[in-house]
Amino acid sequence: MPEVTVIGARGHTGSELLPLLWRHPQFELAAVGSRSAAGKKVSDEVAGLDGCDLAFSDISADNVADHLADAFVLAMPNGEAAGFANAILAAKPDAVIVDLSADFRFDDTWAYGFAERNEASIRGARLISNPGCYATGVQLALAPLKDLLAQAPVAFGVSGYSGAGVTPSRRNNSDELRDNLMPYSLAGHVHEKEVTRHLGHPVRFMPHVAQFFRGISLTVSAELNKPITAEELLAAYQQTWGQHPLITVQAETPEVAQIQGRHGAIVGGFTVSASSPTSIAVVCVLDNLLKGAATQAVQNLNLAFGFDSIEGIPV
Repeated sequence: MPEVTVIGARGHTGSELLPLLWRHPQFELAAVGSRSAAGKKVSDEVAGLDGCDLAFSDISADNVADHLADAFVLAMPNGEAAGFANAILAAKPDAVIVDLSADFRFDDTWAYGFAERNEASIRGARLISNPGCYATGVQLALAPLKDLLAQAPVAFGVSGYSGAGVTPSRRNNSDELRDNLMPYSLAGHVHEKEVTRHLGHPVRFMPHVAQFFRGISLTVSAELNKPITAEELLAAYQQTWGQHPLITVQAETPEVAQIQGRHGAIVGGFTVSASSPTSIAVVCVLDNLLKGAATQAVQNLNLAFGFDSIEGIPV
């Protein structure tokens, strides 16, 4: 049974990932790294780990060789993964590494870990970069139309404040967010660059953070190179995503409340302008901590070790 070590596990995503790995029928949770919680019993800090006797360890790039496993999940802020990855590979060249940051999403030596779009490249890979949460939703909303896009589509995104992480900032301050909607990074957001690269088409993205804790809603507006109907849109999305159990396609417009705490995503609300049948809108919702992060990491571990992509994931 492959052993998995999670580094940077005390954040919001780690708290979702650890129970999934603890209950997973094919993996053994070997070690859990957190500098801030080092020495504390993991099950006292994270719900859903009943019976787990592991304690948090202060795992650094300098001592990661003391915590070797078959696979590592790096759940750290952007810019911190490379040192760990290099140290892991120096000590255990055949280790599987799944990185949740943006550090390797533009590196062709790492598989881009979007299971529903890129399974063949992920299966058996050793180095896998998890897609961003917003980037996952935008690609779900646009991939079925990528060959029909006449110009850069625009994605208006709203995330719960868990997406801002645990380091205090205006974007996770409940007082600042009360009765408020906070725009940020309105040009050049890393997820805009990520989607543009992996979709193969320019995209404009405008993120916002709201006062709810978890979940993402994305409304995507696009101009197509030919007229289309709402029924044809629904059929195209069903054809693309219908065989993937974590993706639900529906005619009705999905809402964040439908997906909070769930492992999949919902795409729907297919709308065509009555006056301009080449102008369309699509809505995608997902839980940023699950399908946007932890669930996707488990999918990637599954594929790396030859298991079904949704093994151990409640559907």
